[in-house]
Amino acid sequence: MNEWNRNKLSAFLDGKATGLVYFYTPMCGTCQVASKMLQVIEELVELNIGKMNLNFYPDLAREFEIESVPCLVFVKSGEVIETLYAFHSVPFLLEKIKQHLL
Repeated sequence: MNEWNRNKLSAFLDGKATGLVYFYTPMCGTCQVASKMLQVIEELVELNIGKMNLNFYPDLAREFEIESVPCLVFVKSGEVIETLYAFHSVPFLLEKIKQHLL
């Protein structure tokens, strides 16, 4: 999972791509657990997954209406289709991904 900057996010959305954008903060313990879950997901499915440290992008928190971290944004053809805050488990995330993106 690569760290994205604003340009990479814009290219992803403007290019009508499909995948996940993971917003986190480094000091968040729950975010660290969520990151490990997403690393497993990354090994299991072929999908664009980018992560962004929300401390550097407070304007994106407003733009995407992010209420808390960790936050996983599902993007299909450049459009946000779901925002997820409770990651639950790897099987739960896989099911959500299959439901929305695969």
